[in-house]
Parts: sequence; C-alpha cells; structure tokens
Amino acid sequence: MKLGTLYGIGVGPGPAGFVPVAALDALRHADLIYAPRARGAADSVALQCLASAGFIPDPDKLREIEFNMDPDRSVLSEHYAQLADTLALELRAGRNVAYLTIGDSLTYSTYGYVLAGLRERIPDLPQRTFPGITSYAAAASALAWPLGEGKERVLILPCPETPQELRHEIETHDIVVLMKVGTRLPWVLDLLRDMRIADHCAFARRIGLPGELLASGVADLVADDAMGYLATLLVRRNPRKDR
Repeated sequence: MKLGTLYGIGVGPGPAGFVPVAALDALRHADLIYAPRARGAADSVALQCLASAGFIPDPDKLREIEFNMDPDRSVLSEHYAQLADTLALELRAGRNVAYLTIGDSLTYSTYGYVLAGLRERIPDLPQRTFPGITSYAAAASALAWPLGEGKERVLILPCPETPQELRHEIETHDIVVLMKVGTRLPWVLDLLRDMRIADHCAFARRIGLPGELLASGVADLVADDAMGYLATLLVRRNPRKDR
C-alpha cells in the first residue's frame, strides 16, 4: 500500500491570517489532523490559531494529543516514541497526516521530535514541512521593533536558569530573543532594570489570542501580571541608533 504523507504545519502565534495559504490547502487534503494540547489546558492553542484563520477541522479527522512537558528526558522520549508509533500506523495505512504546531514547525517545536521518530520507523517517509511565523517575528512586527540591523548579532535563547548566565549572553550579543521565560520573569525583569536597558526591550504574550499583552519598554512591566504561556522578550543591549 502506498504510504500516506506527513504534513508538518506551523500555524503561527495566533493572529488571523498568519497561517500560510499552502498549509491550509494541505490541511484540506489531510485524512487526520493531530493537534497538541498542554496537559491541564482546556483547549489546544494550535486549534485556536487555526480558528483565527477561519479553518475549523472536521471533528472526525481531529486527534488531540495531550502533552506533559516533563523535565525528565526519558519520560518525554517515551511519549514521543508512542506518538511516532501511532502516526506510523496511520501513514502505513495510506492516510495523509497533518501535525500542527504553534509558531514555526521546526523552531523549538514538538514536531521536530515527532519527525525524527517517524524517520526512524519509516526511512522513506513522504513528508512536507510548512514553515510558520515565529512568536518573536510576530512580536517584533506588532511592536514595530527591528530584530536586527546592519551587522547586529542576534541570539535566540531559551531563558537560562540564572541571572549570571543571562547577563553574559546579553553582554556578548546585540539583541537577545528570550523564549521559554515562564516563572523566571521576575528576576529577568530585575536584571534588565539593573543593567539599565529595560526601556529599550520589549515583551509580548499570547499575540492575537485572548490575554494578549504587548509592551514596548519593560521598565514598568509587572511580572505577576505578565507571566504566562507563550511569552517572548526582545532584549536590546544598546538603544537603537538612527541610520
């Protein structure tokens, strides 16, 4: 039997119109659509992003996957292995499978792990990956905040565990895109204020979704009000100069 095709689809960060047209076409041809959902969350953010684009999947095609982002790598590996086994069965049966991910398909995405697992099981896997708009690209656009000019060095960084580590990264780069901040936000904001750069940094949370928060300058940002899922900090070491 002919193998089905895997579609990796980055649905963007949330705003209407941010899902690629080609990806929407692939979704219409998919036999099954897998949508990740964080454990404890009532809804899948990926499906919310699709809804904002005006696409509502057929309930008979939809499969929601509950993810528990356990810090134990062995637990995560087992979870991805089981998911890859499930998807491999569908693909070997000739079904086209779409896998949704928020933001971009291959930027800090669960899809990368799933794709690797499927390639181990089906080396000749037919697949097509559609890029999506990242949260930091959407944040920069929403705030009119240039992400890099001239020869500025830009670092995309999951938030370190200590202020000392983050200070070093800021001091050795022109711009730092800080992702996965989570509960570290209070000390991150304190560090930016201590370094006297908070006024030319920016913050975005849940762009285009309920609970959206945008801040150009974070000197007065209150951590308890801003903390949450889908948050991105844009850090500029020096004030932007007119060119």
